[in-house]
Amino acid sequence: MVMGILNVTPDSFSDGGRFLDAAHAVDRALEMVAEGAEFIDIGGESTRPGAAPVDEAEELRRVLPVVRALADRSAAVISVDTRKAGVARAALDAGASLINDVEASRSDPGLWRAVAAAGAGYVLMHMQGRPETMQAAPAYGDVVDEVGGFFRERLTRLQDAGVRPGQVLLDPGIGFGKGLDHNLALIRGLKMLSGLGRPMLLGVSRKSFIGRLFGAEPHQRLGASLACAVWAAGSGGGAVFRVHDVAATVQALRMREILDNHPNPDAKNHTP
Repeated sequence: MVMGILNVTPDSFSDGGRFLDAAHAVDRALEMVAEGAEFIDIGGESTRPGAAPVDEAEELRRVLPVVRALADRSAAVISVDTRKAGVARAALDAGASLINDVEASRSDPGLWRAVAAAGAGYVLMHMQGRPETMQAAPAYGDVVDEVGGFFRERLTRLQDAGVRPGQVLLDPGIGFGKGLDHNLALIRGLKMLSGLGRPMLLGVSRKSFIGRLFGAEPHQRLGASLACAVWAAGSGGGAVFRVHDVAATVQALRMREILDNHPNPDAKNHTP
């Protein structure tokens, strides 16, 4: 499945400022649904490396009008990308049904209790550090093993807060406190992480590690973003793909399904 990214921020790394106007944002969300997105992920605070925090009132001002309008006009799953319990509660009341939490390493379980009370979905993401500092010097022994251990510990804590495992998707947090080799290892290790019994969400769209590999600006990273999605789907490790380029990603994933499911021709009818 595909989750379309809708940043209602002035400073997100790829499309910051394009959808600050609520009507424009809703139009873009409906466009992504028409292109095949089953989820729309609305973010009112940038979590790019080095991003400054946004206060709760400003985040609510950016997010809630879009959530309300989209809930009235679409049956797509509305996700809100937030670290704040107050924003999560207000968004769920306004029509969202999934909270995408980049700061699942939290010590305060208030956001988890809000998710539990609403019976909402929850994206449990791994991040080393905080957006302001996470790329300073990320370090791991075995990144796949450490992220897997983080997921197991947090799933237990979520249950203690009232969030059932069936409500949870796991996101390894590509680019969130990881270097290039860590990101590649996590993509290769998705199937291992999916052994924890929960669907995996993968967000690699236009990420900076692609830029480092190919010397590409964000708008030039579509090819590698699609390759990661198709590879992850084929490996059995990816279930939901969080992307900017919905139409291209849907087409690439459907083509992979067609090739996988098309009957093989009789070899004897095809001689060299």
